[in-house]
Amino acid sequence: MSFKIVSKKELANNIYLMDIEAPRVAKSAKPGQFIIIKMDEKGERIPLTIADYDIEKGTVSIVFQVVGASTKRLADYNENDSVRDFVGPLGRPSDFVEEDIEDLKKQNIIFIAGGVGAAPVYPQVKWMKEHGIDVDVIVGSKNKELLILEDEMRAVAKNLYICTDDGSYGFKGMVTAMLTDLVENQGKSYDHAIVIGPMIMMKFACILTKQLNIPTVVSLNTLMVDGTGMCGACRVSIGDEIKFACVDGPEFDGFLVNFDEAMRRQTMYKTQEGKKMLELEDGGNSHSKDCKCNIGGTK
Repeated sequence: MSFKIVSKKELANNIYLMDIEAPRVAKSAKPGQFIIIKMDEKGERIPLTIADYDIEKGTVSIVFQVVGASTKRLADYNENDSVRDFVGPLGRPSDFVEEDIEDLKKQNIIFIAGGVGAAPVYPQVKWMKEHGIDVDVIVGSKNKELLILEDEMRAVAKNLYICTDDGSYGFKGMVTAMLTDLVENQGKSYDHAIVIGPMIMMKFACILTKQLNIPTVVSLNTLMVDGTGMCGACRVSIGDEIKFACVDGPEFDGFLVNFDEAMRRQTMYKTQEGKKMLELEDGGNSHSKDCKCNIGGTK
């Protein structure tokens, strides 16, 4: 079985959006979940957050940035090409999907996206819009050229705040500076924050939201490598517990995440020596007990 690429678009330099024909995945997908794409029998598994889904068209949208050989190869695929595997939806949906809609409408919720993190934030904000819930959104990027999904986000957010590190577009400063300005200078208050982006950005966003007393959820999708609980790359400390982003998450309470440990592991996992060191450190907890090590085929 194969899955056809229905459309392909370059959102920014080396950042692509693809719509993949996968009716069963589209029918089951919920905000916060991810898929694993595999280009051919020998290809590497690539876990990617679901950026959108259309049940009527039977398509699932993915956004990815070219950062290595596998994503470079995927970027070379074009419309009407097909990939071998498209497995999902995987991971736990966002908690708010199960919450009472009327209670959500009473809350002031803000989503904060950094860089490619705008892709997983979009379906969550879209879900809110479809259920009559107004939310604010901050989207940050290094510069205007790397900003993605602005028009799509503006169509579903109550208020969209754009910021760039270099000031080339919107507010000049990082997402933390934008949030500080909203709360301290514009009189905004929030009951809940959902933050998705690079690990370092989520760390400092959580430091700020804790100071502002805004409960915060983060997505650790950036930690995932294998996406099945088998490789141990996404092992993370959440408070006093060991969790695995791909099977227990990818969303967690941002105040409980040990970001320093997670970033250290992320760096070490990039080398073979680092992987072996992590296996020794982890002992019997290197892999998730719920891992699906023989995962294959499609859903």
